[in-house]
Amino acid sequence: MNTAIGLASLCALLAGACTTSATANVPYGNLDLPDTTLGVDRNDLRVAPLDLVEIWVFGVEELKGTYQVDPEGKIRFPLIGIVDAQGYATFELAALIEEKLRNGFVTNPQVSVRISESSGQQLTVEGAVQKPGMYPVRGRLSLLQAIAISGGPTPGADASRVVIFRYIEGKRMAAAYNLMKIRGGEVEDPIVYGNDIIVIDGDNVRQGYEDLIRSIPVLGLFMMAG
Repeated sequence: MNTAIGLASLCALLAGACTTSATANVPYGNLDLPDTTLGVDRNDLRVAPLDLVEIWVFGVEELKGTYQVDPEGKIRFPLIGIVDAQGYATFELAALIEEKLRNGFVTNPQVSVRISESSGQQLTVEGAVQKPGMYPVRGRLSLLQAIAISGGPTPGADASRVVIFRYIEGKRMAAAYNLMKIRGGEVEDPIVYGNDIIVIDGDNVRQGYEDLIRSIPVLGLFMMAG
């Protein structure tokens, strides 16, 4: 990191309330993968309590259906009873059900599993956005897609200042992104993950997120600036 940039950024951070933007001290850059990489691909999702999973058994139509994972992470499946599903990837759960069905119920079972609705992985979109709140991460999701799901920026939003907060190696870190440059194809549209916090800068961002920004370790905050 350039020392002059680092010192200038540090002084700006310490100034705190003197900045005109809640996200003014967060540098542009790219974040590493989070500690828990959720939503990279639908096949990477792990079954969580209250998820809905679709299960097919080839050639056995009556076993096809959508099953709710209970709060303890279990599902009740015909013929084999209760199956502990929490924490399994879809292909692992399919193999487990195949094994149980093979024990005297179905000859050479072939099972497919898909998570149709995930309740365990969410990100937060806040700031100058039409519908702030928490949204589920279902498969691969980019920053532009996350903002679109939340209704898009408000008229008072600063589309050049969108900040993603993320836990990396146990520390909360942040990087800013220019939405206009992403839309124009000048920079890559980054992938977002469960537990990320996305804040779109604007008039209604100045309160509430300054403490969050100040809570980021100085070294963590500015490691992307150089």
